[in-house]
Amino acid sequence: MKLHNYYIFIFFIAFSSNAQNSLSELLNQFNDRSIPYISVQELAMPKTEAVILDARERNEYDTSHLKNAIYVGYNLFQIDSIQKKIVNKDQNIVVYCSLGIRSETIAKKLKKAGYSNVLNLYGGIFEWKNKGFKVFDSEEKETENVHAFSKEWSKWLVKGIKKYN
Repeated sequence: MKLHNYYIFIFFIAFSSNAQNSLSELLNQFNDRSIPYISVQELAMPKTEAVILDARERNEYDTSHLKNAIYVGYNLFQIDSIQKKIVNKDQNIVVYCSLGIRSETIAKKLKKAGYSNVLNLYGGIFEWKNKGFKVFDSEEKETENVHAFSKEWSKWLVKGIKKYN
């Protein structure tokens, strides 16, 4: 019985050490920081001019998105569709997803295609909503709903109504 408890204790310690205690730790685990971050506060400032790209799936975008965000998706992302929409490769572009992990992948593809001013929204739409900024549904009406992606990742969304459709 003691050996069994020992293994449970070791498993608990190992699991706990891999659990992220902060958003920073989570992003450091998954991102290589090859794309600079922009904070939600900085993006929300009136002087910040950028094209905003949503790198989540369609159901997530339809549930809620940042105002004027362009849906580009993640699984079905096509760089040529962006090149038709954003001709100026020096345009300021901010890419976001739920937390900033998928958006870094899409931002890297934009950089590889020659876009020079690409930023990743730190904490994504979760951080945007957590800081009290507005999100909009598929009819461009303000909503409290936020697609929470999964039960595991939803712990990072502390404001708004979590949706999993």
